[in-house]
Amino acid sequence: MNLLQHNQQAWDNYVDKNDQWTIPVSEKEIAAARNGQVEIVLTPTKKVPLNWFPKLAGLKILGLASGGGQQGPILAAAGATVTIFDNSPKQLGQDQKLSEQYNLGIKTVRGDMRDLSVFENESFDLIFNPCSILFVDNIQLIWNECYRVLKPNGVLMTGLINPMAFQINEDSLQLTYPQPFSDLKSLPEEELKTLLQNKEALVFGHSLSDQIGGQLNAGFAITNMFEDNWNGDNKLDAYFPSFMATRAVKQ
Repeated sequence: MNLLQHNQQAWDNYVDKNDQWTIPVSEKEIAAARNGQVEIVLTPTKKVPLNWFPKLAGLKILGLASGGGQQGPILAAAGATVTIFDNSPKQLGQDQKLSEQYNLGIKTVRGDMRDLSVFENESFDLIFNPCSILFVDNIQLIWNECYRVLKPNGVLMTGLINPMAFQINEDSLQLTYPQPFSDLKSLPEEELKTLLQNKEALVFGHSLSDQIGGQLNAGFAITNMFEDNWNGDNKLDAYFPSFMATRAVKQ
């Protein structure tokens, strides 16, 4: 199957259903960002610390797989020059709508996050990548491309998922799936068939070696991290935080 096309259609469908990750920020949030109150997330609940960011005014930022009108408009309102790159036309449409409404100057580009060839080497000062690498199979390609398009000392911020969150069955709380998890390979045939029929995005549970070691292998130095959870929306919250966010710098 064409994974890229399937997940693009799934996210377009999520926009139609008003999924929480497709709802644009409010006028109040944009106004706050213009006054220096920048509150955005890489993971479900915890705000990214302000000291992770360089001075935003004039900063060239790539919102990688960051469509939906949630992060890009905040960063643009804070003074950054923002490009949003995403696979879903409807998610990009959310950013375009807010950019036009509030004169934010956001540029939108559609494509596969594993291939940033549309951008030249050393094009950006910062890449903001909320949890999204779970939607592709080979993430080393992502880290390599991020390294290429960042300027020296450029910053990569990304949301990650603990692979154990995929290996444990949420209903039974039993360790069920071996690592690495893949909807395409790990699920019973009937479960996968249901996902496809319901137009759900297909996901992959990448190892920590691929998620963190992959950034290091690309040449990044990881300078900070934090953990996060589902805010009580998942049984796993009672046992361990399912999410991580990392801040890395191009050496």
